[in-house]
Amino acid sequence: MPKAINRGAGPRHVAIIMDGNGRWATQRGRPRLFGHQAGARRVREIVEACPDAGVEYLTIFAFSTENWKRTQTEVAGLMSLFRRYITKEAASLRAENVRVRFIGDRVKLDKKLRCLMDELEEMTGHCTGVNLTIALNYGGRDEVARATKRLAEDVAAGRLDPAEIGEETLPRYLDTCVLPDPDLVIRTSGEARISNFLLWQSAYAEYEFVDTLWPDFCASEFEALTRAYGRRDRRYGAVPA
Repeated sequence: MPKAINRGAGPRHVAIIMDGNGRWATQRGRPRLFGHQAGARRVREIVEACPDAGVEYLTIFAFSTENWKRTQTEVAGLMSLFRRYITKEAASLRAENVRVRFIGDRVKLDKKLRCLMDELEEMTGHCTGVNLTIALNYGGRDEVARATKRLAEDVAAGRLDPAEIGEETLPRYLDTCVLPDPDLVIRTSGEARISNFLLWQSAYAEYEFVDTLWPDFCASEFEALTRAYGRRDRRYGAVPA
């Protein structure tokens, strides 16, 4: 039976920049794709850890708009890995009551992968447990640009009054329009940068940069970070009473 989510003082929405797959493989004398395969297996463990950690929403950065700059061999291997992952995990994700969504620009992805993404979203659309969002061909600046274009089209068509546009307007056009903003953003592998990930949404997120390479990032470390979040004083620009 799928676990119920135990809400507490921890983060409701955790976003993860899953970094370090290539280095993990290189340290073992293996090709980079070997590390990506190990990283894909790690996703399952973290998704399964979410209910006990009180996490309702998990967003993972799988492939960025900048990752097309990698070698053709690595990109092709990653796209094949994404197709296999969706095919292999679809039934278990539905059985575990996990709702899956994808964000990012799908236009550049191949037709088979896009169809698999659509099918998984439809298959899990009724699920009420953990909300897993996979950022695939995603970039924060690209997302804002696409959202701004759609907003401008609504203004031009008379569906939106420019005088009514405020900071709450643009989020309605973002890929994440149905999601709450992330409370905690985690980046693995020791790098301390956000790499164009959820730029608008993470304005008030807490950040954790950990040295662990993604294939070694385990449920216990994830749960420790969510507990540490619960001890932070989040004031959103205000001062203590």
